[in-house]
Amino acid sequence: METRQYVYDFEKAGFGMFVHFGLYSVLGKGEWALSFLKGKKREDYFKLPAKFKVSKNWAKNLVLTAKRAGCKYITLTTRHHDGFSLYDAAGLNDFDAPHSAAGRDLVREFVDACNDAGIVPFFYHTLLDWYNEDFEKDFPKYIDYLVKSIEILCTRYGKIGGLWFDGMWSKPNENWQEDRIYSTIRKYQPEAMIINNTGLSELGKVGHKEIDSVTFERGKPAYVDNSDRHRAGEMCQILNSHWGYAKNDVSYKSVPEIIGDLVDCRKYGCNFLLNVGPKGDGTLKKIDSGIFEEVGKWIRYNKNVIYDIKPCDIKAENADIVQAGEYYYAIVKNVSMSADPNVQRWQENAKIKIDAPVADAVWLDNGRKVPFKNGEFIVVPFEYGTDMSVRIIKFRLK
Repeated sequence: METRQYVYDFEKAGFGMFVHFGLYSVLGKGEWALSFLKGKKREDYFKLPAKFKVSKNWAKNLVLTAKRAGCKYITLTTRHHDGFSLYDAAGLNDFDAPHSAAGRDLVREFVDACNDAGIVPFFYHTLLDWYNEDFEKDFPKYIDYLVKSIEILCTRYGKIGGLWFDGMWSKPNENWQEDRIYSTIRKYQPEAMIINNTGLSELGKVGHKEIDSVTFERGKPAYVDNSDRHRAGEMCQILNSHWGYAKNDVSYKSVPEIIGDLVDCRKYGCNFLLNVGPKGDGTLKKIDSGIFEEVGKWIRYNKNVIYDIKPCDIKAENADIVQAGEYYYAIVKNVSMSADPNVQRWQENAKIKIDAPVADAVWLDNGRKVPFKNGEFIVVPFEYGTDMSVRIIKFRLK
């Protein structure tokens, strides 16, 4: 079976940041805002480049937030469905960041910030396009435009981690010339991950032989189909209800829910790509950066189950097991905090049944021994003053 080492390297990363940032961020009504506008309001959307003023240090601050959270890579929307490019479109059109009030190549700034911080840059790029008329009127000509756009991204920014495509589901019966698109990437970036989002209705579908990772958009991850060659898996998730900045969206997920998604992904060997939508100037809402900060706090205690791990055959009742070298990790969800029973409900002496000979079991967060008797771990609550929801047992086999 063919081996592509960069796919294994991608799997080891475990956790990435997804960034939906573009012209739509100025409106603050989500990344699909243009599709809901009619008449004069739609015409006004294409005047927004004059208002697209981006903070000088937007990229550095964004990357710093990701790094502190424990993210190993960032996937940026270099062009979304509205057709506006954050990079210099090099004459393909003027609907890009250098021709906006920002006046500069924002992808260049993003890549430089990533490289300085040791973060791997990935490029999201739309496949559908609401700006380029050829998308509806002359599809083969549009594909020429798309390929030229991909060539720009593959040749002007040094080595990248991969390209993340989205939108093929918009025209399922068209000839997207996938062989041509993917061979263009292989020509210039032979070790770049190729990811093509198959949409909510096709979770985990491979789609094309060159796809290096399947996607689970807002869906529970699963084991990946590796019948022809090794592939990775990645689940992308949003903090609230929109991918792009929406100023009136307060429907946020809890930190324990997000951590639960993260460990579910690692159980299956999939990466977790957590999205953030910067405001029109490229800065983050306090709650967005705050959630990443809290997730990062949990990861600092439990990084052993996030990076460089793999699924294993050991099964447990009431826990999930992953492996890293000679060590195994039991992921225990919904562990409560110890407190006075008059003010805090908690489950004492919960048990994790495991069908394996266990040795040297300790809690990953504090290094204390975990009792193991008659094939069962005895789970104790977090000490008062600490509540991380998900708790990890580190152990070896006899």
